[in-house]
Amino acid sequence: MLQVENLTKRYGAVLAVDGLSFEIAGAGVYGFLGPNGAGKSTTMNIMTGCLSATAGTVKISGYDIYENPREAKKRVGYLPEQPPLYLGETPEEYLRFVGEAKGVRGAELKRQIAAVIDETGIGDMRRRRISALSKGYRQRVGIAQALLGEPDTVILDEPTVGLDPIQILEIRALIAQLGESRTVLISSHILSEVQTMCSKILIISHGRLVAFDAPDALEARLASPGEISVTAETDAADAKALIAEIPGIAGVTVVSDSPERCRLTVEAGGGDIYALSKKIFLAFAGSGAALCELGVKKASLEEIFLELTEKEPETVVGEEAESA
Repeated sequence: MLQVENLTKRYGAVLAVDGLSFEIAGAGVYGFLGPNGAGKSTTMNIMTGCLSATAGTVKISGYDIYENPREAKKRVGYLPEQPPLYLGETPEEYLRFVGEAKGVRGAELKRQIAAVIDETGIGDMRRRRISALSKGYRQRVGIAQALLGEPDTVILDEPTVGLDPIQILEIRALIAQLGESRTVLISSHILSEVQTMCSKILIISHGRLVAFDAPDALEARLASPGEISVTAETDAADAKALIAEIPGIAGVTVVSDSPERCRLTVEAGGGDIYALSKKIFLAFAGSGAALCELGVKKASLEEIFLELTEKEPETVVGEEAESA
């Protein structure tokens, strides 16, 4: 469990983190988003004990990072954006050093090193110099060191930055696997990646939390009504007549038209866009006209992100608002 309450950080006159509060309980992969300068890196450094806060508290599995730092830090693993690797060592040597620095010794250290090597898929590379490894494998070594000590919470800052598409897919799969038994918090500027991997997303702006919810729930709360693409084997006039009486339609635009097939864009006027799609489907099915395509165009996470971060934060969108 990760608990952050009224976290504040000032750098002189600059307020980097402004009374930030949230709680993450249980295993899963959680996204941590915000524009540059929003306070993400500062918050992660505070949560891992690398930086002091001006005010507020952080608890890892119930242990306060300041009142009981030794126990709290045992329960959190951290991979910064630039993995702290010693290039002249092998992964095995490096992991031994990190494990000892974390207070793990003897047979237990040997067991944990074997476990994280297996979990991160670096077994074939364990005796090669880190300097000779690809960026993807270096990133895996960085994740492996974060897992030593068997932390309950793992924080990963930009875990796929600079990787090629195959390496990105491999690291995503690894993170999903880690989230089955741990709390994994990832920061990334690749919003599609966060949307794909994360069960819930935290968004901060100006050092304050502005959203905390599942991607689909954020979309439902914030997205514009959306559009429905319709392609049918009929002309546009007949297609428009079929759906004219359906409530919830704000407008219809003809994209293409011919006697054999037409394509329309239906603008939703609000409400459940999937329920509206069902009504359109049933209207065509009842008429006997062949419906070739029915697709929902929804707001992307990028659009939601911009909507939440381009203005001064006022209220929290999502479960944090409901629990407050």
